[in-house]
Amino acid sequence: MTTATPGERSTMAGRRSTPDNPSDSPAAESLLPADYDLADLYGAFAAHGRPDEDDAAVLVPPVELPSDRELADAALAVPLIGQALKLARWAAPHRPVDEFGDLPAADRAPAARLIGLGEGEEAEVEAVRAWSLACDLDLVEIGTTEAGAHVAIPGPDLEAAEQGDEETVLELWLTAAGIVRELAAEADSLDLEDEDGGADDDDEDRLSAVEESRKAAAELLDEALQVLYETTAFAEPGEETVPLGVLAALLVVPEGEEPDEELLGDITDLMVTLDPMLADLAELGLLEHRPIDPELFEEEDSPAAGDEELSEEESARFGLVRLTPLGQYGVRQWLLEEGYDAPLVGELAQGDAETVLRAVTETANVLPERELLIWLAGKDPAAAARELLAAARGADAFSPVRRLLVVQTLEMIGEPARPAAAEVQDDPELGGAARAWLQAQGEQVVAPERSMVLWTTVDGFAAQLLTSEGEAEVLRRLVAELPVTANPASFFGELWRIDHPYTADVLEAIGELHLDRTVAKEARKAAFKARSQQKG
Repeated sequence: MTTATPGERSTMAGRRSTPDNPSDSPAAESLLPADYDLADLYGAFAAHGRPDEDDAAVLVPPVELPSDRELADAALAVPLIGQALKLARWAAPHRPVDEFGDLPAADRAPAARLIGLGEGEEAEVEAVRAWSLACDLDLVEIGTTEAGAHVAIPGPDLEAAEQGDEETVLELWLTAAGIVRELAAEADSLDLEDEDGGADDDDEDRLSAVEESRKAAAELLDEALQVLYETTAFAEPGEETVPLGVLAALLVVPEGEEPDEELLGDITDLMVTLDPMLADLAELGLLEHRPIDPELFEEEDSPAAGDEELSEEESARFGLVRLTPLGQYGVRQWLLEEGYDAPLVGELAQGDAETVLRAVTETANVLPERELLIWLAGKDPAAAARELLAAARGADAFSPVRRLLVVQTLEMIGEPARPAAAEVQDDPELGGAARAWLQAQGEQVVAPERSMVLWTTVDGFAAQLLTSEGEAEVLRRLVAELPVTANPASFFGELWRIDHPYTADVLEAIGELHLDRTVAKEARKAAFKARSQQKG
């Protein structure tokens, strides 16, 4: 991580504004394309009293990570980490160094051979780099003897790291990844016009320009990592690899627009800028990276990245990148350090049914189906279905969403859930949905009473209102499917009398969205009556 102050430091969310990192700049209000996908895929349940979208924090998708043991093993398998550990042990009991802690020239060739790099100047340079990392990670400590000689000795964390202690190894790896992340931005900062300056340029101005360039590169890299984090979270297993051109497009092309010639040029420039930075991170195991084929720049008739005729191999020549599980761990830790909520899948799948349902419905940043699947694991399916149905009751603001999720979970459980659903057929809150689900399962059920049908209609529509984030097309489709009779005044005359906390909200939504003006007018009139009844 950088050592700049919080106000100066680029955040993992790039130009996005957060409660901990507010921004008044127009750019802070423009979300990346990935943000719009998030809203579609796992939006907040916008119940009564929820904060406005403009006031809400940026949502980061929940991810599934391997165990700490698996992550630590992956970190130890990173060659540069293994080299740093070997060199730190090689320092025992002590090894001469210069005043800066660097290896003397005579020790560089032996160091290179020790860590398997062979002979030659390049091998020695790499050995010095591994030694420097060991020093940065405090795997070796630099001191001075009584005689004034500078020496290096193994650091206090070396033994624990060699033994594979999970906490120690992951902390060392995260520190190393942060160092490489910062150096990548410094080495590959964005180009500046006349960055070398002229004879009349002021040194301070040039230094300021270089610092601004470094900050821009760090921000770009952080945005790219977060987009990779988001796309990886939603990718199907085995489909996490992202073409470099797609990553660049997600960063520069506005949502819903097709790139013009200028944007295509920006995408290409961004690919070239990101490529070496991603290669640096791949060395720490944070990414799997296939760089841009340098021969593409030398071929007169090289294929275009957007050419539909390109084979898979030809497309791969433009670069590929995949965030590894170790990379997901690292990016998540950086997001947490920046003050973002970066949840793990399964964190909410704890406790009894009432606890897990409350958690998944009242938490904005959640994948409910995944949490409930984890909660179900190892439980008796019939007993779990009964527990869920019992916890679905209630008239609080989130209750319609609980009932919707329970019905969806019954679908996941399947046949073992049928007895539990049959037991609640006469329940005023659960009966309508339970009968509909049983009927869909092929069971013969008695048609519910009219009052139950209407209450279930309001409850189901309310659940969709709360989970659709106000998406007009989704709600219009639901409105069109409502069982409005040929006499809408009669239908809504029944509906507004239903004792449900969302009756008025449902009627107002129908009034706003129904394409039949007569139906919409009657719904608005009924909504007014429902509001009056609630106030009374």
